[in-house]
Order: sequence, then C-alpha cells, then structure tokens
Amino acid sequence: MKYEGMIYRPPSEANSLILQITVGCSYNRCTFCHSFRDKEFRIKSFEEIKEDIDEASEIGTIRRVFLADGDALIVPQADLIRILDYLKLKIKGLERVGIYANAVDVLKKDVEELKELKARGLGIVYLGLESGNPEVLKRIKKNATVQQMIRAAERVKEAGMLLSITVLLGIGGVEMSRAHAADTGKVLSEMDPDFVGALSLMIVPGTPIEEELRSGRLVLPTPFELIRELETMITNCRFTQCFFASNHASNYLPLRVQMPREKEEALSLIRQVLEKKDPELLRPEYMRAL
Repeated sequence: MKYEGMIYRPPSEANSLILQITVGCSYNRCTFCHSFRDKEFRIKSFEEIKEDIDEASEIGTIRRVFLADGDALIVPQADLIRILDYLKLKIKGLERVGIYANAVDVLKKDVEELKELKARGLGIVYLGLESGNPEVLKRIKKNATVQQMIRAAERVKEAGMLLSITVLLGIGGVEMSRAHAADTGKVLSEMDPDFVGALSLMIVPGTPIEEELRSGRLVLPTPFELIRELETMITNCRFTQCFFASNHASNYLPLRVQMPREKEEALSLIRQVLEKKDPELLRPEYMRAL
C-alpha cells in the first residue's frame, strides 16, 4: 500500500483496510486541526488506487475498508462508483466501506447519488460536527454552518447509511463552555446519528488555535470543566438509538453509553465524579493522546 504522509482513521476502523484515495484535506483551514497541514491536497488517480486494491486482494479476507484522507467524499461520483465497484470485485468477504466527509461535500450529492454509493457498499459516513454552537464554529473556521451540518446528517440517513458524528469537548474554551456543550447536545439530537464520538481538545504546536492559547484569546477548560461539558452535552441529547462514546485517548473520563437506555446511568456516574473531584478518577495526563 502506497500511503502518502500520516494516515488517520476513526477508532472504530482500527481493523479496517485503509485505502487512501485522496491525499490531505481539500479545506484544511480548521484552526484546531493539524492532521493534513503538511500535505498538498490531491485526488489519487484510479490507476494508483487500483494498484493498492490489487495488492490488498492478496492479503486474504478483508471485511471492512476505510477510504482516506480527510474528506474523501469529495471524489467525483463516477470515480467513487468505479472505486467501490473495483473493491467489490477484488476484495472477497467485504462487508462495509466507510468514509470521512464534511457537510459541504455531502450536500453536493443528492440523496439518489448517496443511495447509489450505499448500494455499492458505502455503509458509514464519519462527519465532524465539533460544536453545535454557531459562534464556536465561526471561531474555529469550520467550513459549514449548523444548519448545513444538520441537513448533511439528514441526507446521509435518508440514503440508508450509518452516521457517525465527532464532537470536541473544550473547543469553545472556558468562555463558551456551557453554550458549546448545551448547543452541541441539542444539534446532535436533531441529527440523531447512530454513533457519537466525543474527543477532548488537545493543542498541537503550529496550529492557529495554539496562537489563540498563547495570546490569551482562548482559555482551556480544566479536566473537571471538560467533564461538566460532557454532562451537559449528554443531558441535552435525545436520541432514537445511538452509541455515545467518550473513550478516545484524549478524554479524561472514558464512557461507552447506549442511548437512550443507559443515559441516566451515565449521567449518574459523571455527576459522582464531578462531586468528588478526585483526580484519581480521571485518566492520567501522561496517558492522554491524539
């Protein structure tokens, strides 16, 4: 497999074959993101992708494939269909293909186009919401509004695909902490995804948000303030059926919650931690990572 630069994938795709069909991120201006700053965006040629698929086909049974990099759904529809069809032809035992997408790219495709991709094996879309607060989205220079995010989520679900949403604890700083958490919970409820992954903001050197931190324009919440955000977010979530996880390595309090069945149990645990404020109950700082 001929990967270019560092490759990122969702935690749930740990056992998937990672197929890089784009290099980098076409937008690449979110203030907190460091993942693709060293890459010049391009869409790989079909011949490059075909060569990787041919190589992967010799491995044995592969049940899942994840299409990287940052917003691989930007690939033109005909080319995506060609890639998916070739995957189905060559990868025996393939059950599901996943992809990173942003709201703008989702909305460039109508429901029928998304259904066409679903019929060819694209089963799950990973979408970064980060925050449901409009002011926070502007500050971090996200390339979509709250309403665009919601519409994109609706379109993915209407196409019959699974939807996984990522949110960031702490991204509003201390100033916007409560509004960020409450609004994010409410927007997640409107999206009603199948999965939610809550990560905690970790500042990477060289990102624009690092400069905000240095200048004092951004003040990071404390570990227990981040857990308060988690409590507020979950309190405001109303899901039909959703697996909500905060077990990413960046988080201080790992949780895996089946919503709505385990919601109150999770809130009870969080409130106990907040009441005790015992650092021993949190993931140690040295164990946190991106």
